[in-house]
Amino acid sequence: MKRVALFIPCYIDTIYPNAAIATYKILKSLGYEVIYPKNQTCCGQPFANSGLTQEVKPLASNFLDTFANYDYIVAPSASCVGMVKHRYREFMPKSKELTHIQNSIYELSEFLIDIAKVKSINATFNHKVGFHQSCHGLRELKLGTPSEITTEKKFSKVRCLLEMVKGLEIVNLKRPDECCGFGGTFSLNERDISIAMGRDRLQDHISARAEYIVGYDSSCLMHLESIAKHDKEEIKVIHFAEILAGDIL
Repeated sequence: MKRVALFIPCYIDTIYPNAAIATYKILKSLGYEVIYPKNQTCCGQPFANSGLTQEVKPLASNFLDTFANYDYIVAPSASCVGMVKHRYREFMPKSKELTHIQNSIYELSEFLIDIAKVKSINATFNHKVGFHQSCHGLRELKLGTPSEITTEKKFSKVRCLLEMVKGLEIVNLKRPDECCGFGGTFSLNERDISIAMGRDRLQDHISARAEYIVGYDSSCLMHLESIAKHDKEEIKVIHFAEILAGDIL
């Protein structure tokens, strides 16, 4: 049996634990041995985005020590997977351990589509949803086809999974892959711009009559949810893992 190490990033651990629980149960339901390594910490992405190179190095080193001996590493967060997969080479020398981890880490949807080869989902979600495609997943991990690419057939791994869910209707957005404005520390350093971008995205979903905004990065969902609550909008947010695991939670 293949061993899957569950990597749970900070936002999910602290604010959206149901996405972590859902991910665990989805992987278990597919027959994998799922292990949560207790020595895991932050992957270092916030420091890397702020230019704090020295602060990243011990976190990256701990990640390698913690996850080096597993067949797969799966996380319900595209931006954190992108950090490990594509940016760790900036902070440590090339090694067999680093190469193994970069080849073994997957965002949940790409693991389900590319490795587990999921063809059906035993879940029901009788709601209209707007699908928010976060920037790291779309353009760094290639979870879908960005709108600026016109020479390829449009495809989205998360959307493919959502379309297997009974009762779920994905609404059409005017700008389906526009940034929500979170951008980590950008939302702190450029607060007004960040909020304005978030409101634009929120209104696109509301205008399309979505009941939920569904996504694969909890940081983006947190940003949109906080604006919705401040503006007293009724629209809700949910991680796609919670929808897929609906009937087994």
